[in-house]
Amino acid sequence: MSNAPAHGGPEAPAGCPAHSEPVELGGPRFQEDDRAGLYRELRRVHGPIAPVELPGGVPAWLVLGYRELHRITEDPGLFSRDSALWNQWDDIPEDWPLLPMVGKQESILYTIGERHARRARLLGEALDAVDPFELRRHAERFADQLIDRFCGRGDADLVAEYAKVLPALVLARLYGFEDTAGFELVPSVNALVDGDAGALEGRDRVHGAVARLLSARRASPGADVSSRMVGHPLSDEFSEAEVLEDMMVNIVAGHQPTADWMGNSLRLMLTDERFAASLGGGRHSVGEAMNEVLWEDTPTQNIAGRWATRDTSLAERRIRRGDLLILSFAAANGDPQVRPDQHSFTGGNNAYFSFGHGDHRCPYPAQDIAEGIARTGIEVLLDRLPDVDLAVGAEELQWRSSPWLRGLGSLPVQFTPTTAVGGTP
Repeated sequence: MSNAPAHGGPEAPAGCPAHSEPVELGGPRFQEDDRAGLYRELRRVHGPIAPVELPGGVPAWLVLGYRELHRITEDPGLFSRDSALWNQWDDIPEDWPLLPMVGKQESILYTIGERHARRARLLGEALDAVDPFELRRHAERFADQLIDRFCGRGDADLVAEYAKVLPALVLARLYGFEDTAGFELVPSVNALVDGDAGALEGRDRVHGAVARLLSARRASPGADVSSRMVGHPLSDEFSEAEVLEDMMVNIVAGHQPTADWMGNSLRLMLTDERFAASLGGGRHSVGEAMNEVLWEDTPTQNIAGRWATRDTSLAERRIRRGDLLILSFAAANGDPQVRPDQHSFTGGNNAYFSFGHGDHRCPYPAQDIAEGIARTGIEVLLDRLPDVDLAVGAEELQWRSSPWLRGLGSLPVQFTPTTAVGGTP
């Protein structure tokens, strides 16, 4: 592989803004609350594609433009999902922290061509068979159980005690885990996605649990996603390791963005006066708040990535073969070329990039499942705790510092203590 630097381009006059120093992705600027302001500044200085550095000084491109993201995601022949193309592999250490994100993996995320299409069909059809009424029933039941744990106190952290728990429980049940096993998996799933000191141990525990589940479903199928995956006509085309990795993707990629979608939507409804009536009236504008979050505070901010299959140009930038392009869904959603009025209410406009685009976008059934979990979770909470309010000032709420995901570290609230639906105060 060539080790050519990622940031090429034509000669420019000294001091030309478009040739400024790259920004450290994940550095101090990405730890500020005003992420939208950062994307605007990057676009002003660099245009729709900005040079960035990953940990260890590894070069990459951050794609900020809405039209540029469309071009990249609609042309897998030129911008591939195959990370083996990367021209930086010779300089990547074995303990590089982003290897789980861009490493050579067996999951569907890094499969390309016809094999990806068939693998996506297997996964999509297994998810598409989820009964929406069953989904809502499980979401309501688990939501009530979680609220019962704190409703008598009069205070709670809606991130740690609710949003970061509910999606994992519902997904585990839909995929075939018993309720007890689902509750036991939640800490491991959260450790895995948080990337903290327990991430590897968490992944091992989830991996082992999913492997045992798939093995059990091969022997004794049920009415769940795992059974449909191992029993699908296409399943024989893929190894057990590939099916297992796709199940892991289902759980991890399904849980954290849904948790942040819930948390970010609740934050909006608790801090924006436009949604004040929703809190008193229960379910009125939940869908509008959730839609606005996907435009303004999308849970999935930046995705790594795509790799150029040959030398090319994009937005007057010279992209070399093997360069890594990181797709900034958040920046594209705020691109003034497609949203000149940044303050307009987004309403029912669903043209956001929050679920991706092209062959590797989030499967539509997975999107529907995430929306069902998040919306049900918010509605049940508002029904159960109609006077819920922030326990701190809105300016005290802190976003997590990850450049990849957008979510609150905590969401402390207060409310009138009430009786658990199970009968326990």
